[in-house]
Order: sequence, then C-alpha cells, then structure tokens
Amino acid sequence: MPDLLLELRSEEIPARMQRKAAGDLKKLVTDALVEAGLTYEGAREYWTPRRLVLDIRGLTARSADQREERKGPRTDAPEKAIEGFLRGAGLSSVSEAQVVSDPKKGDFYVAVISRPGRPAEEIIADVMPGIIRNFPWPKSMRWGAASMPKGMRYAGIEGKGPESLRWVRPLQSIVCVFGPEHEETQVIPFEIDGLTAGNVTYGHRFHAPEAITVRRFEDYASSLEKAKVMLDADRRKDVILHDARDLAFANGLELIEDEGLLEEVSGLVEWPHVLMGEFEKEYLEIPAEIIRLTIKTNQKCFVTRPQGGEGLSNRFILVSNIEAKDGGKEIVHGNGKVVRARLSDARHFWTRDQGDMPDLDTLVESAKKFDLDLKKPLDQRMAKLDALNVTFHAKLGTQGERVRRIRDLAQQLAPIVGADPALVDRAAVLAKADLRTEAVGEFPELQGLMGRKYATLQGESPSVAAAIEDHWKPNGPSDRLPEDKVGLTVALADKLDTLVGFWAIDEKPTGSKDPYALRRAALGVVRILLERKVRLPLYKTLIAANIDAALVGKSEIGINEEVLFDLLSFFHDRLKVYLRDMGARHDLIDAVLTPEADDLLMVARRVEALTGFITSEDGKNLLAGTKRAVQLLAAEEKKGTVVADGVSEKLLRLDAEKALWAAIKTASKDAAEAIAKEDFRSAMEALSKLRAPVDRFFEDVLVNDEDAAIRANRLALLKAIREATGTVADFSKIVS
Repeated sequence: MPDLLLELRSEEIPARMQRKAAGDLKKLVTDALVEAGLTYEGAREYWTPRRLVLDIRGLTARSADQREERKGPRTDAPEKAIEGFLRGAGLSSVSEAQVVSDPKKGDFYVAVISRPGRPAEEIIADVMPGIIRNFPWPKSMRWGAASMPKGMRYAGIEGKGPESLRWVRPLQSIVCVFGPEHEETQVIPFEIDGLTAGNVTYGHRFHAPEAITVRRFEDYASSLEKAKVMLDADRRKDVILHDARDLAFANGLELIEDEGLLEEVSGLVEWPHVLMGEFEKEYLEIPAEIIRLTIKTNQKCFVTRPQGGEGLSNRFILVSNIEAKDGGKEIVHGNGKVVRARLSDARHFWTRDQGDMPDLDTLVESAKKFDLDLKKPLDQRMAKLDALNVTFHAKLGTQGERVRRIRDLAQQLAPIVGADPALVDRAAVLAKADLRTEAVGEFPELQGLMGRKYATLQGESPSVAAAIEDHWKPNGPSDRLPEDKVGLTVALADKLDTLVGFWAIDEKPTGSKDPYALRRAALGVVRILLERKVRLPLYKTLIAANIDAALVGKSEIGINEEVLFDLLSFFHDRLKVYLRDMGARHDLIDAVLTPEADDLLMVARRVEALTGFITSEDGKNLLAGTKRAVQLLAAEEKKGTVVADGVSEKLLRLDAEKALWAAIKTASKDAAEAIAKEDFRSAMEALSKLRAPVDRFFEDVLVNDEDAAIRANRLALLKAIREATGTVADFSKIVS
C-alpha cells in the first residue's frame, strides 16, 4: 500500500506553536482523507523551526465505490414533493428512480445513487489547499504581494483574484510525494498562492542550503540528517539535555533542568550544538531566581550550580543552531555580552528595591491608612501602590482598596484557621507591595517570591515573609499549599475576595473561557480547606467578603443571596472535580452534597465515610432498606397521595409497623448522636439496623390501606425513614 510524505517548509515558526501545529496538521489531513473514503495504517508528525512534516503509511490507493439507496415520497405524492426528491438525489426524471411496493404504505420512489471511488492522488490534491488555507494558527500573516492593499495586488481591480494565503510565517515550499514502499513515487502537484507541491526540499539554512530531491520518508529523513537537520523534535530535546548535562559535569557543575525551556530551545534549532558561557561571579549576589529568569527570558539559556552544592554557578549553557568553525567562541562571547548587560540591569533593580523611594513625603497618608512604617522599603512600596491608585479592575476598584478588603477578611478568617491575627494583618498589608518593585516590574513571574526576599531583608517575621510569597498559592492542582497558617489565611482571603468580586460584577467563567483564572482560585480554596482540614462556613464567609460595603457608590456592583448561592454552587463544582480526581464515585458525592452545604471539609468527610461504608454488609443493608421505602414514598407523593405530617402511634395497628417505628426512633437517636460527634460511619451503622424491620414491614403490612388515615400514617413511617437517613446522605442517588 502506498505512503504519503508531506512537508510544509517556511521561515521560522515560533517555538511555542510548533508541537500543536504538527498535531493539527496530522489530524486535519487524516480526518479529511478518512472522510473522503481512504484508510491508513499509521501516521506520525514531525516538526522543526522551519517545517511541518507528516508521514502517512499504508494509505489506500483508491476510495471504495459507494452505493446509497435514498427513499423518496409515494408515487401519488404531490408533484412538488417528487421534484424536490429528484433534485436532492441528482435525478433528471422519475424514470431514473425505482418504484418499491410496501404492503402498508403503498408504492414509493427509491433513488439508487452510485458514486465511483476516486484515486488517492485526486483526493489528496483536492483536500490539501483547503487545509493549508484554513490552518488554525493562533497568529498568522500575509507577505510579499499578498500583504499589499487589495486593489494594488490585482492591478487596481478591487476584489478580483483568490483570497490570499495567511500562514504563520512566509511559506516557501511544499513537498507532497505518494507511492508504494518499493516502487517509484509520484508528486501530487497541487497549487496554492503560486506555490506548487513538488519533491524538492532544503536542508540547514547555513550548513546545507542546497536543494534536496526526495522520494519517500526514509530518504527524506536521511537526506535532512546529512544536511544538518534533525527532524525528530524529541530527539533534539534528548540531544540538548544529555549534551548539556555532560558539558556541565565536565566542568564540575550540574545542569538546572527546565522542561519548558528545553521544549522552547528544541524549537529554535534544527541542528543543536551545546556550548558554555560565563559571567562575573559578582553577579551571584543577585537572588538566584532573578539570575535564572534573566538568562532564560533574554537568552534562552540554562543555568548551572556546583555539583552537590546550593545556589548557582557563574556558568550558563546555551544552544546554538550551527557548528561554528572557531568552536563557538564568538557565539559564546556574544551571548556572554548580552547576559552581562541583562544581569547588570537586574542588579540595578535588586539594589534600587532595597533603597528609599524619592517621594516619601507624598506617601504619608497611605502609610497611615495601612499602618505602614516608611522607614522600611517594602512598606514604602505598598504605600506607593495605594497612592498611585493602581487599578485592580475597572469595576472593582484599586489595588489599595483590594488590599483593604483582603485585610478585613483575613482578620475574620484568622481565628477560624488558627493563625496569629497580628501576623496575618501584617502579611495581608504587605502581600501586594512587591507589585511596585522594579524586579517584579521586569519579571512579573517573581511576584510574591521577591516580596518574601524583601520582607526578610527588612526583618519581618518568617511567617509574614513566607505568607507574602504563599498568598498566591496554590496556582493549580499540583502546586504546593502555603507553608503555615498565616499564609493559608491570607491566601484564602485573597482568593475569596477575587471570587466574590468577579461574581458581583457578573464576570463568571463561561465555557472554556476563564480570563481571571476563577476556576483555579476556587480549586485553591477547596484544596486549602480539605488538605489543611479547615472548617470554614463558606456562605457566611462569602457574605463577610462584601464587595457592596467595600465599594459603596459603584452601581455596577451587586451582591445578593442569589449571587452568593450561585458562587457556592461554583465551589461545589470544583469540589466534585477534586473529589473525583481523588477517586470518589460521582453518585456518592451527589448523595452527600446538598445545595446549601457550605462546610466543604465535612462534605469530603461524609463522602469518605460513605465510600468506605457502602460496600460493607451493613452498607448494603442500609442501601436496600432505604431505597425500597423511599422509592415507594416518592411514587405515592407523585400521585398526590396524602402523607401524614407525623407518625401517630395510635394508628399503628400491626406488630410490624410498631416494630419499624420503634427501630426508626432508636436509629434516628443513635445516628444524631454520632453525627454530632462527626462520626458518620457510626451514624450509618445505626441506620443500617433498619433493614430487618423494613423488610418485615413490607412483608406483613399493606401500605395502601383502604383507610385513608392508616395509609397516610404508614406513608409517614416511610417519610421518617427518608428523613433519618437523609441526615447522612440521599441514598436514592446512589447507584446500587
């Protein structure tokens, strides 16, 4: 069976787009071929900075013939209905249709539509231009004549000519060859914007720019290898990583690995060559995080550390796209100059952030507002953040107003979390101060971390310094939680203020869109409460984070019961996701979680207890006994059957119903006592003892007695079972 080789070669594709683009190309092409009736044995995508490549093996040479029978109207149907059927089937007259008789429906027309198969070459040539024209690049561009105004492109005739091609970078050539593994291949010469697909590609831009004629993937890949192009991106990553490790080790160092940087660098080179540069040791006085980000962001280089040691070394590792004749000396020298210049800037930021601001006299009012000490650099920056009225969100006020809200809420949360209120207050006030530092201005990724360093330098409590860094955490399901209770408290306050604020202005996540990362914030709250075992009455806390009170006079702001319950429901959704990821069954979560539940830790504990109990013999008894009673009661309620408000002992006629009532009272009492102690398993065990009296009740008692009062009383018995078990879970939602 024939194979297909496709290469789209262009100028440099941004590294961050390459992997996804290659995957998109594979999916788009294979989907289009399958939809056209072809099949294939396997497909693999490749990419380099200058090309997207697709290797499809075992493609069928021709699509299968198709035969379709399309049923039409009855032969005596109105003429217009018959004409519409003929048009849809592509028939010119009824004589081309068959007449089929049905004993019940009479005679009706049937069109037999035959579609002959098509050669794979024809299908490929047909689908490829559309795929290329409509390729889903995040950003694309026009170039050359296509970038000129429309009228100029087409000799002054506005609107004439095809839609010009948009591609991520100028597309330079297309390879499209097709054929069996051991025979001659053929070019499928489709054309797009003046480019015609052929069998010619080009190697490395500098080392081997000559044309290369290819037939199939094997000689294509080997020819590119000889022409200094390493086609497999994962192999490039592996070469870079191992060469960098080896080079570092040879110099008595360890490579500080960075998967994101490795992915990016492998997308910048077609023929990786690893080199080592250095900078002056005096720059090591700068925090390691700043050095690492400076070198990574500006030069895409890796940093190193002494073997078995801490901190950084003054050597860095860079990856070149060429093998220089001088062994890379000039490349290393050039990169070193840039690194030194950037580190000089970074040292300037680091030093300035530790000094006094020039306009201290303008910060006095803000300092009083937040109890700040203007002798301390970080306090000055917080005062400056407030004095400048830096906007947090147009509808939610300034950063200063937000800090005040977080501070107030953190004070209410401190006793619940068990944190020192004074330390919490200090941490809340300084948490956002590093937003006005020059280091964070240059590297926003360092917010929090730089605040911790500056707080430590000015003598803040270790808990306060740690909380300044940690109040941003956790930033995802795998990120660590804050270190101690002070950090936990400020992190909770920060996230809750964010969520209440954006709910107040109706800026909730919709579908896949979540521009303010509110799902992440809610998941962070869930993780803090559950993993640090914090009992927080969430609904009352949301009321305490009252945006209305904080931003009086802003008409766009609105918090009411409906909004808060909607936000509580959002927390429930995040809780479900978290518990399911932890292995909990969805039906058990639904059985425990009520719309009003706002103690998420207790919900999780109930789910945990129910999960362990439901598969035991007692659990099976509880589920069976409860379901039978609750289902019968629900059916009668649906019919409108009267159910007594309570059980009347005077109307209990039979021993079985008397025994059931006695068992219900005992089980309810024992379960209530267990729940008060938060011992949910014992509560379930107490309720499971209802199984035997429930079974006997259904064997000996006719619920739907002719006497309406007795019937209502017996249904009240079933209602009492539902109410008793409902204190633990809604067992009707559990899949048995």
